[in-house]
Amino acid sequence: MIEHSSHRLRVMALVMLVNFMSQLAGCASEQSVKPGINERWRSSEIEPLIGTLESESREIYVNRELLAAVVAPRPGSAVADVGAGSGFMSEQFARIVGPSGVVYAVDINPVMMQHVARKAAEKGIENIETVVCTDTSVNLPPGSVDMIFICDTYHHFEYPVSTMRTIHRALRPGGEIVLVEFTRDAAASGQWIMDHVRAGREVFVDEITAAGFELVDVHDVPFLRENYVIRFRKIDRD
Repeated sequence: MIEHSSHRLRVMALVMLVNFMSQLAGCASEQSVKPGINERWRSSEIEPLIGTLESESREIYVNRELLAAVVAPRPGSAVADVGAGSGFMSEQFARIVGPSGVVYAVDINPVMMQHVARKAAEKGIENIETVVCTDTSVNLPPGSVDMIFICDTYHHFEYPVSTMRTIHRALRPGGEIVLVEFTRDAAASGQWIMDHVRAGREVFVDEITAAGFELVDVHDVPFLRENYVIRFRKIDRD
């Protein structure tokens, strides 16, 4: 327990440093790929947001346990749930990695992160840490996580090049990204997805591989109809 607390303090100190550095770097020459897409998700009135995320009509929420089994983080590992929202997937991962592991719930909304921390405390889940990210950085220390989970969130990255740079830096050697995203297909997708999601799978795969990752698996997920699940592995650039 003492070792875990000491590790937590070191990580949070590094988070503060990374946050400061990312703010200095800003988004420099990179332009937003989808201006305004995150405005709703910054709201301090989080109940409507939670209602959207945890709707029984949302296949990700309904199938959260099955999805967590596909993601399959290792016991004892460090996982970052980027775009954690209300934290229901963070809770799933916290149970899988166990008390010797840690889950960082990462989101742009500080009020939502307070909700996640409060809910975890109420449920006695001690291995979830919350991190408030920015438009350009996930605000995780270098080499701090084994896996990053990005669920229906990559299309919300306004500055994907900057954000992916910080994701690559945060992952340990051989670390993985598991991407869950909406299928965007003019022949099959609804109008909301076509309007809201800026690109299809091939574009997102190209962007992520260009950021220093290799595609290692396209998962077969019959319980998901609107989403696909892809796994990437970090390529060390040194």
